[in-house]
Amino acid sequence: MRRTLFNEDHEAFRAMIRSFVEAEVVPVYGEWEDAGHPPRDFYRKLGELGVLGVQVPEEYGGGGETSFKYQAVVSEECARAGVSFGGYGVHVNLVLPYLLKYGSEEQKKRWLPPFASGEMMTAIAMTEPGTGSDLAGMRTTARLDGDHYVLNGAKTFITGGVLADRVLVVARTSPAGPENRRAGLSILAVDTKSEGYAVGRKLEKIGLRSSDTAELSFTDVRVPVEDLLGEEGRGFEYLTHNLAEERLGIATSSYASAAAAVEFARKYVQERTVFGKTVSSFQNTKFVLAECATEVEAARSLVDRCIEALDAGELTPADAAVCKLFCTEVQGRVVDKCLQLHGGYGYMLEYPIARLYADARVTRIYGGTSEVLKTIIAKDLQV
Repeated sequence: MRRTLFNEDHEAFRAMIRSFVEAEVVPVYGEWEDAGHPPRDFYRKLGELGVLGVQVPEEYGGGGETSFKYQAVVSEECARAGVSFGGYGVHVNLVLPYLLKYGSEEQKKRWLPPFASGEMMTAIAMTEPGTGSDLAGMRTTARLDGDHYVLNGAKTFITGGVLADRVLVVARTSPAGPENRRAGLSILAVDTKSEGYAVGRKLEKIGLRSSDTAELSFTDVRVPVEDLLGEEGRGFEYLTHNLAEERLGIATSSYASAAAAVEFARKYVQERTVFGKTVSSFQNTKFVLAECATEVEAARSLVDRCIEALDAGELTPADAAVCKLFCTEVQGRVVDKCLQLHGGYGYMLEYPIARLYADARVTRIYGGTSEVLKTIIAKDLQV
């Protein structure tokens, strides 16, 4: 079906990203996976291209675009090549919206220029050992001491945590009330060079092996009060505000992964022969690819509608939950079927489909598990 989401500017951006990926990422991607992250200079290259600053306002050194469509293009082109930009997604899709909406003018002037150039990479630290999706149960604390907060605690599963220069840390600045466990949370933008800040284990994951995921710990880390993001005690409210965009970002990459899987499988079955015939000539192959293509088209339509809604300021948390739930489930089914069409070679890491398969599993977990999303959707249905 004809797609109307993108205009000429988006397609010119796509051509640049595709060329960059083919020249700068694909040839060395295996090295990134072995290291567990891209080299630090890679992000400076993205900054030089203007990719990190697309949505950063022009007065802070960015491109001044407000549309999510440019981030969607990056997701699609990375999936098309079977690669990832490491911590890029967290940097631009998760952290930037917080800085833009809740940062003071002084903070924006201080942080956004290096954010756009790649000189300052960012991450966000919410999840703690033992709390999972229960953010209200976090135990990391920040006690006000004069003109500093004293930060103590630990975080886990922090994407981009190894290379980050500044991390948005969610901490409890006052005790939770008996009637509102969500009260008393605040967001501190912590300089990772601070004394007492430590990066623990770089976690070994099933997939997403080019994206650094780490444990962090804070021991009497002194954070200047001017690095408090927004107002004290409103952290949970801020986190909720950005969940829709975060979940749409995951849905977009999931749809793109499923679309890439179909294309990888289509090409493979046309080249591979069994019993003297190409695998593509068997009816089962045709039917499986037809099923997958149909699901991908449905996911694409939903993603496109939600991107338009986000750009218009109309994407609701329930809409985003529907989109993420559907697209991640489609991704799981489609990638699995496409790997099956590769036979034994689909299980070999030298084939992109194997990487897509390993990377796909986490999308039904992070950014809100499928079970949490179903709860949100059911509540919106008033059942």
